[in-house]
Amino acid sequence: MTQTPRPRKPRNSYYAGPISDHFDGTVFFNPEGEAPLGFRELMRWQFGGGRMAWPKSAPSPFPQAKPDDRVDGDGLRVTMVGHATLLIQVAGLNILTDPVWSPRTSPFSFVGPKRVVAPGIAFNDLPPIDIVIVTHNHYDHLDLATLKRLHAEHGPHIITPLGNDTIIHRTLPDAKISGTDWGEQISFRDDVTIDCAPCHHWSARNARDRRMALWAAFVISTPSGKIYHIGDTGFHDGINYKAAAVKHGLFRLANLPIGAYEPRWFMKAQHQNPQEAVEGFQLCNAAYAAGHHFGTVQLTNEGIEEPVRALEVALNEQGVAAERFRALRAGEVFEVPLV
Repeated sequence: MTQTPRPRKPRNSYYAGPISDHFDGTVFFNPEGEAPLGFRELMRWQFGGGRMAWPKSAPSPFPQAKPDDRVDGDGLRVTMVGHATLLIQVAGLNILTDPVWSPRTSPFSFVGPKRVVAPGIAFNDLPPIDIVIVTHNHYDHLDLATLKRLHAEHGPHIITPLGNDTIIHRTLPDAKISGTDWGEQISFRDDVTIDCAPCHHWSARNARDRRMALWAAFVISTPSGKIYHIGDTGFHDGINYKAAAVKHGLFRLANLPIGAYEPRWFMKAQHQNPQEAVEGFQLCNAAYAAGHHFGTVQLTNEGIEEPVRALEVALNEQGVAAERFRALRAGEVFEVPLV
């Protein structure tokens, strides 16, 4: 009797570590969570209508910022560059998250989502960058062209989840890169650590590498307080928010995504909406929040201003003061109060 051979799993060219509670030997997954929907559902969304029109350009109400070289003492300053790119200045360190200065969040320079708001900091006005955090490998978060410029001019230490380090190393073979798993910690100096933490998302650079690199949130612990940074996440019943509060206690600041959430039937598992972001803000025990991941490039169906309006409604409904959760515009500077 001839047996039909089992189909071979695709080879993971980014990571080949041991099986874990979120890695099956080939792909990463969300424990007790949901995988992203497939091609059929993608086509249903893309051709289903309902996409709101965005302007071709939308100037920020704030001028481009020109940051100080350092913020010392108890200060904690966050400057919005755009989308998920934030400059965090704390404890004498300058940290960039998911840096994107390219005009498109796409594998191509001539097609794909195009930014409608200029970066809130001109690249040449950046202060010395010490650390870059890349939360996952989607093109609106991992921009190799920008990382190449940062490496050439600043030489930062790049922190990223497992597998993404391989992607970056292929472009920047001599860069200092740390690939981290959920639960791992990296130390900077004697008083600053960065923890890699779970979030509910996925990854892909093309049609053949879905979930072959890990996604993560990060906790930055400093003498001036703790910062919880999430690039992208589904709410996932608040599981990861609750776990972060248990493990880390009070956060002075949480950087939380509030955009790219419509239509809900397609986006719910992977992108929280503003109402869920406010719930997560309270669950993780944060004093303040900076809302990001909105109003820069159109990735989903909602209008350019809808996340801000929805955040205002959610804050009012949940009894949270508006000054505690700010949706940051390009060039806006948030001097986070001391807790």
